[in-house]
Amino acid sequence: MVVAGRGPVVAVEEAAGWAVRYSAYDPDTDAGAEPRGSSRVPVRLHTPFDLASLTKLFTTVAAVQQLERGTLGIDARVGAYLPDFRAAAEHGVTVRQLLTHTSGLRPDLPLYDRPTPDARLEMLRAEAPTGPPGVFRYSDLNMLLLQHLLERLTGRRLDALIREGITRPLGMMSTRFGPCPDAAATEDQRRPWARADRGMLRGVVHDENAWALGGVAGHAGLFSTGRDLAVFCRALLAGGSYGPARILGPDFVELMLTPPGLGFALDQPWFMGALSGRGAAGHTGFTGTSLVLDPATDTFLVLLANTVHPRRRPPDNAPRAAAGTRLARAVRAVRRPADPA
Repeated sequence: MVVAGRGPVVAVEEAAGWAVRYSAYDPDTDAGAEPRGSSRVPVRLHTPFDLASLTKLFTTVAAVQQLERGTLGIDARVGAYLPDFRAAAEHGVTVRQLLTHTSGLRPDLPLYDRPTPDARLEMLRAEAPTGPPGVFRYSDLNMLLLQHLLERLTGRRLDALIREGITRPLGMMSTRFGPCPDAAATEDQRRPWARADRGMLRGVVHDENAWALGGVAGHAGLFSTGRDLAVFCRALLAGGSYGPARILGPDFVELMLTPPGLGFALDQPWFMGALSGRGAAGHTGFTGTSLVLDPATDTFLVLLANTVHPRRRPPDNAPRAAAGTRLARAVRAVRRPADPA
């Protein structure tokens, strides 16, 4: 699915392919097993997809909302809010480091291998940075710590914070944490190619750690549609407002999208193509999702795909970059004389 637009206009909204094509993955043939009869399900414009790491953008906005309210300090130490997360506290990890992936925490942990919620939480509490602070190192653990910080700070679960602070005000009624039974299928998740034996997944989060944590996690777990994500993009491009709803003030949207970026990756041609280079911001998701905002031209691009169906493969970002380049060329082609160069 692709949705693209400029300003308040959605110029492209197209759905193609299959939300459910395979009933299983056959490792002997390295191919998907076709379902019997008419069990294929086509992608529609209203089909929800597992957003994977695009969830991080919503966790980021929820955190920046607390910055705007003055209840959270950008350079405050995580230990001030989560003293029981002793390793992060001892190493002086800050909120800014979580939001910029510069805490030194490793990319992830096998929380899914721990038998109980308490054991998973203890593993996270005891995890110390393994890299130098201040150096970029992308990590799901940053957003998991941020989730716990926000929940401790507000007394609200992350799903409630996102629903009440972002999706409900913007009218994003198809954006929610699972289960989401009508979503596009993802993976026939089995070892050895995956980290758990769960079978063909549809409507439950693909990420193994998010699944082990009950489906609500700071780094993964949200499902959404192209139309909903277009609203999210338009709100941010408009300085935090959409119609009568306001989720952030313009200064805090600018803070989030100013280098090095808070939660958002900036100017990454490997998935933005020619949209990158003048402050474009966005993110990708492991399941095949991506989102790009280009404030310089007031444009946005949303791609939703289930590229891990029926099983995960090495990522191919060429289609993402190609779509970004096509949109950049289209915007240049229709630029008015008064538009900035």
